Amino acid sequence: MKKGELVKISLLRSVLTTIYIVVVAYVMQNGGRFFGKMDTFWGPVAFLLLFVLSAAVVGGLILGKPLMWYLNGKKTEAYNLFVYTVGWLFVITVATLVIQALM
Repeated sequence: MKKGELVKISLLRSVLTTIYIVVVAYVMQNGGRFFGKMDTFWGPVAFLLLFVLSAAVVGGLILGKPLMWYLNGKKTEAYNLFVYTVGWLFVITVATLVIQALM
């Protein structure tokens, strides 16, 4: 697979991960408005379920395709896709921190 295609795939996966994180952060930020005050046993349960679900979704977005490629013998492509994806996430993280610092 060409490097350009890997870069595009990794960028898409990083953007999808970022969108998912933004949605979860929005729900967490506005949880009281959406769900009311959660000061029962079920509040922490809901938070932990969201945490586990998020780990699975983000893990799938970041590791899913590289793992499939690795197991199918495309080890170099799998490694490169993983590295490019993490690199894009690093760039997005730095940009987010810079925007936050400027606000």
